[in-house]
Amino acid sequence: MALSGAAGSLRLLLGWGLLLWGATVRASKVEVSMLETVEVELGQTARIPCNFSIPEESNYAYINWFYINKRNRTKIYYMVRGQVFEAEPEYKGRVAMEDDFTLTISRVTLRDARTFVCQVGAGSLGVGENRTKLHIYKTPEPPEIQVNDAGIPVTSKEIPKIAECVSKNGFPAPNITWYKNGNPLWQDNTQVNILSTLTKESSGLYTVSSILFAHVSREDRQSHFHCEVSYRLLGADQTATSEKVNLTVFYSTENVTLVIHSPQPQVREGDEVTLRCEGDGNPPPEYSLLKVQEGAQPEEKDLPASNGVLTLRKVKKEDSGLYLCRTFDLDSMKNLEDTVKLSVNYLEGLKITPEGPIQLQQGDVLALTCDARGSRPLEFRWKKEKKGKLLGPGKQLKLSNVTLESSGNYSCEVAVTGVPGLSRSKQVYVAVHAKPQISSKDSLVPVQPNELVTLMCKAAALPEPKITWSINGKVQNHTDHHRVISNLTVQVTPDLLQSGVTCTATNVLGNSSHHITLKLRTTTMPPPIGNTTEQKTQESKGVIIVAVIVCILVIAVLGAVLYFLHKKGKIPCHRTGKQDITRPDARKDEIVVEVKSDKLPEEAGLLQGANGEKRPAGDQAEKYIDLRN
Repeated sequence: MALSGAAGSLRLLLGWGLLLWGATVRASKVEVSMLETVEVELGQTARIPCNFSIPEESNYAYINWFYINKRNRTKIYYMVRGQVFEAEPEYKGRVAMEDDFTLTISRVTLRDARTFVCQVGAGSLGVGENRTKLHIYKTPEPPEIQVNDAGIPVTSKEIPKIAECVSKNGFPAPNITWYKNGNPLWQDNTQVNILSTLTKESSGLYTVSSILFAHVSREDRQSHFHCEVSYRLLGADQTATSEKVNLTVFYSTENVTLVIHSPQPQVREGDEVTLRCEGDGNPPPEYSLLKVQEGAQPEEKDLPASNGVLTLRKVKKEDSGLYLCRTFDLDSMKNLEDTVKLSVNYLEGLKITPEGPIQLQQGDVLALTCDARGSRPLEFRWKKEKKGKLLGPGKQLKLSNVTLESSGNYSCEVAVTGVPGLSRSKQVYVAVHAKPQISSKDSLVPVQPNELVTLMCKAAALPEPKITWSINGKVQNHTDHHRVISNLTVQVTPDLLQSGVTCTATNVLGNSSHHITLKLRTTTMPPPIGNTTEQKTQESKGVIIVAVIVCILVIAVLGAVLYFLHKKGKIPCHRTGKQDITRPDARKDEIVVEVKSDKLPEEAGLLQGANGEKRPAGDQAEKYIDLRN
């Protein structure tokens, strides 16, 4: 009995053990997998996936969603046998579950930055769960930087404030880093000090501010500072950069320079010149500008400069000299100065000897001398007229055996060597006296009888000549300096053809004559447009042609009447060697008139056809007019 009781107890223990082992095996078959973290932007929709696996023959009984607050669990959403329920008022209307069991939370807030648990129950198979931590992010506003615009002295014993940087409304709290000329600055408490402040706003977002303190040097007048805010968003590090700012740095003056500003390197009389004192300190010191009177005992003369700047308008050669710029540095307690020499180039005293106007006789020698004074060596050259032909370089000009053509203005141009644009010119008038010289080209002029012709005579002389003609006519004279042009208009007559015309030019030094011969034209030339005489000749020829044609018509009518009377027997007619003017095949009612022309050969030429062709000689002697029609 005792043995059988013991065996029963053993079987009972084995049964319970198998039952517990089977339960453990079945429970381990509900597996839930979730992401460790999910990140979402503030105000957006968070999606937290929940993946689970159970045997194919089985199904889940329920799904619960919790969030963990410290150590407590709060159910916010669950589903039992296909029905869903919202359990937490805080998430009412914001949570839902998708078909793949993913929990969605819309319009997330900073309070939603929690750990969420997905629990899956499968009845006798047990329960499985896992968790995801939800991270909420808010991109901070771009950083704003404000530089210390009061200016920073390099001699400051304390570490001065450089700038302040602020970035607002970020989550989680962002960080600020300072840069100088692109290189990061780190706090060392000796040269650089950074003071950062983190403020949590009522909205739960963070505002971070940072103040940079640092010692500066003269070189920092060209340095640029900026700040950078860094934050994490959706698993990646992000940054935003402020604008770059420049400091106002105060430092003492170590060097002074006096500078000349002019339109070109070589200063000319009349230029505008500016003298300017320039130093390498900030702020610039007070400057004094002086002119040094050179000599055995140099003297300094104060100039009316404005803050070290003096402008000389229309500078003169008297402004040349040594100028001095001086200042006193309060930091080093030293006088600083610099000098510069101003050289004003000039050209003056230009004259020509002998002075004009110069009177010469033909054949004389012309000798001119040009002289001037300048700040540098001078270049001389001579020209006939101001823009005329170049005669040669040098101070002196000599022309031998001058003629009337040598008269005119002679110009001396002077330039200062090496100074572009600094030049002067002066001119003198030379008059060469000579008897008249006739340059008319008309020696033989073809003319027609009775036509009006215009003859021209040109003469040059000094004093100005007077032109006379050997016959009377209409005279028109034109004078240009010492040149005279005379036009004579006369009618051609037989006497004029025999004698010709002579023009004579006279002044106090003598006279010159020129004879013009008139010759009849051998051929008729086409008249030039605008010639009144030839137009009249053309009109006369037209009148003659019309008269001849009228005469021919009268003779033809007269012949017809005589022939008619002859046929009637009124007038006897006997042939005396003339051809019968009636054609052999002429009918009795046809009348043929013979017209004989007694015109001279010259007039016969007027009876040419309209196309200008000459008729045969027989045609010119007898004309037949057919009066049948």
